[in-house]
Amino acid sequence: MAERTIREIIEGQELLTAPSSLTVADAARLMKQRNGGALMVVDDGKLVGMFTERDALFRVLAAGLDGATTPLGAVMTANPQTISPDRSFAHALGFMREGRFRILPVVEDGRPIGMISVRDALGPELEAFVYEMLRQEQVSQILA
Repeated sequence: MAERTIREIIEGQELLTAPSSLTVADAARLMKQRNGGALMVVDDGKLVGMFTERDALFRVLAAGLDGATTPLGAVMTANPQTISPDRSFAHALGFMREGRFRILPVVEDGRPIGMISVRDALGPELEAFVYEMLRQEQVSQILA
């Protein structure tokens, strides 16, 4: 089974981006409009952060901040981990598992070109990934 590259997965994906100066409330409206759970925070064509539904809940609402006045730059995950579009999706899944995040921005030549998420694993990679995790667990048990 040939592994898909991230480029193949994000092909045709419409970017969901916003500047760091955009308010959280406006970002939430944009995410709702586009049915997205996250957006890439981009200034001057460069990825500077990520903002997710979880950020809105924990970093804004639970912290008692005003979404109408709080800019994304104050509550985003700055300088997020990224991945190249030419890596395999299986590699991305492992990277997300290790980093304990669900969404990974895809960057090429310093510019954001898409996002992948664990939801994208609803394909052949899921079976291969689960198999590999089980294999690693069995090897660990044998060596213990």
